[in-house]
Amino acid sequence: MGGGLLVAGTTSDAGKSVVTAGICRWLVRRGVKVAPFKAQNMSLNSFVTREGAEIGRAQAMQAQAARVEPTALMNPVLLKPGSDRSSQVVLMGKPVGEMSARGYHGGRQEALLGTVTDCLEQLRSSYDAVICEGAGSPAEINLRRTDIVNMGIARAAKFPVLVVGDIDRGGVFASFFGTTALLSAEDQSLVAGYLVNKFRGDVSLLEPGLDMLYGLTGRRTYGVLPFTHGLGIDEEDGLRVSMRGAVRESVVAPPHGEEVLRVAVCAVPLMSNFTDVDALAAEPGVVVRFVDRADELADADLVIVPGTRGTVKALAWLRERGLADALVRRAAEGRPVLGICGGFQVLGERIEDEVESRAGVVDGLGLLPVRVRFDRAKTLARPVGSALGEPVEGYEIHHGVADVRGGEPFLDGCRVGAVWGTHWHGSLESDGFRRRFLVEVARAAGRRFVPAPDTSFGVLREEQLDRLGDLVEEHADTDALWRLIEGGAPGGLPFVPPGAPPAVPGALDSRGAAPDPAPQSPEGLEVGRPEALGEARKSHGPDAEAEPHGLDAGRSAGPEIAVVHVDQEAK
Repeated sequence: MGGGLLVAGTTSDAGKSVVTAGICRWLVRRGVKVAPFKAQNMSLNSFVTREGAEIGRAQAMQAQAARVEPTALMNPVLLKPGSDRSSQVVLMGKPVGEMSARGYHGGRQEALLGTVTDCLEQLRSSYDAVICEGAGSPAEINLRRTDIVNMGIARAAKFPVLVVGDIDRGGVFASFFGTTALLSAEDQSLVAGYLVNKFRGDVSLLEPGLDMLYGLTGRRTYGVLPFTHGLGIDEEDGLRVSMRGAVRESVVAPPHGEEVLRVAVCAVPLMSNFTDVDALAAEPGVVVRFVDRADELADADLVIVPGTRGTVKALAWLRERGLADALVRRAAEGRPVLGICGGFQVLGERIEDEVESRAGVVDGLGLLPVRVRFDRAKTLARPVGSALGEPVEGYEIHHGVADVRGGEPFLDGCRVGAVWGTHWHGSLESDGFRRRFLVEVARAAGRRFVPAPDTSFGVLREEQLDRLGDLVEEHADTDALWRLIEGGAPGGLPFVPPGAPPAVPGALDSRGAAPDPAPQSPEGLEVGRPEALGEARKSHGPDAEAEPHGLDAGRSAGPEIAVVHVDQEAK
């Protein structure tokens, strides 16, 4: 059975995803067969594996860092928020329903513990090491009873825990101490120590604090990673300030031709897979920015309407802010617009939605001859094709079924003049196609922009993953890390008072609200167990960004699939 480690964090966005990826890359470079794992992820950035399963993009990136093919085993539970209070639950790569936080933490989450531990054990039987990523903070005391992603999975697997803190935010010592002190004695026995992330300055000035932290907790710090630009790849939550930083240093490379090309991405509500534009930001001379005002489109050479978890909501948002009218004017003037997935649906003539928003028939912007009908079945696919004379690969994640009624074929969508639309995510990562597309955009925009002939997004991504591995190798005590992975947490770690507060019997959260009763037999959850994955591989068809609303918890969404429910607090 392979060893392992859980990378937890003092907060969301402390750097768990990149640290996990860095450890995976460091290990595989030293000849260790390693796999990433995240029991439960909450993200609108998802990916489709070759088996047709939907998982978080962060886990797909970590698999690439480990040089292995991503699978549903690496992220058995994915939560896709549709509002502040509910999410779609994707179990073993398949959507099983819409759920609230109360429903999820009221028993359904605990019912999934067996599924996630089975997935972890399968990975451990096939790999020398499994590096797990936690979610949010392990010290969410209101959610500990139902935790399956932090200390819950660490306890089940007897994995040591490395707590990552973002010192750039400030308060890292209090965060390390408080995180440890709010855990039970049993949980604390697995917390091996800490890793400081995003440090700026002279490490010698930090060392007295690390010594004092050791004196207070009896736990060492395993490394201090310096602040480094350009490492926020495939983020789970929120947008990078500069998408340029997602693929290279934040300084925009000079254009290969005479002029730059400006790309504006409409920051629609519930934006999903905003990583689609990373490949554009990788091109020298391409400036990518996110916008939410109509006047910000004026100087853009290309406007992108990206994917979204709420197509009808995004359409209303575009109209409220005047962006819809600006897009219509652009199309009439022959200025380039690209719609991807939900953005493609917005550009069509009509949307019939009784699934995601249940709004019925809604008029689209009418820029493309396309009518969209939302289906409860979700399209999950890895299409391969060609466009503009170049090969293209992508992936699809959508509930909307497009009826294309005209225009020039473009991937699975169409093109009319300078307006393009497709359901394919990731298509711009195909280098030849991306260059030809940018040539078309520059011509329509009247720009003397020439794409560089040798930009390879795949090479840039590999370089970035190597930089993550370098950070771990150069700034962490890798010998000590390997001892943790191979042998577990050190014995005799001291208890840090006060420990976890007494649990309130039957409590769901700090307000003392009683949870929904958990089903005695979580009917339908068995389809999510690893042994059902083979059948799931056969049954995946089209599916994506739109998620089925209106399903009642416990009512079957189809044969063998029970509806479970979730919430953003599941982090």
